[in-house]
Amino acid sequence: MNYKIDIENCEKRYQGFFTLEKYTLQHSLFEGGMSDSIEREMFHHGNAVAVLLYDPKEDSVVLVEQFRIGVIEYGKGAWVYELVAGYQEEGESIEDVVRREVYEESGLTVMHIEPVMNYHVNPANTSDRIQLVYAHIDSGNAGGVHGLRDEGENIKVHVFKYDEINTLFTDGRLPSATPIIAMLWLQLNRDRLQSVHIR
Repeated sequence: MNYKIDIENCEKRYQGFFTLEKYTLQHSLFEGGMSDSIEREMFHHGNAVAVLLYDPKEDSVVLVEQFRIGVIEYGKGAWVYELVAGYQEEGESIEDVVRREVYEESGLTVMHIEPVMNYHVNPANTSDRIQLVYAHIDSGNAGGVHGLRDEGENIKVHVFKYDEINTLFTDGRLPSATPIIAMLWLQLNRDRLQSVHIR
């Protein structure tokens, strides 16, 4: 089927840290014809890069912990474990973003980078996408508090043995999709990464 979208109006409702636009549109129906006019609001913030920091030699994952307003209402506090991540700036390559963000948020140096997947965060209401990347690091010196204070960052670095990750799942301490996707990918690729990178 050749799906069609007829955008009747697009109005910018907010411009700040993110952009909010209100669309009035019609779209193709599965049974044929076009829908009635509907209204949808969409957030735009930009494309982000998230980095799975894994040390194959030590079989350890490095996660960062920081305050996140989006989970403030869920009763377990607003500090969550996440992957290092950041938004891609004009003219930056994915590798540039990875190396910059890993150093800023963890103080670590990346030894090898491998793309994992590119996916939409929530296509129901945002255009944002995430490029998930694996980075081989040495977790031996990982720790401390990092981040750019002038951007309001206060980021604590944690090292977890691979076997400890299941506890984070069961305790609900990985409340966002990106680290969950990353850990599932690691589960599928762990043997390969260890065979390639352990010398």
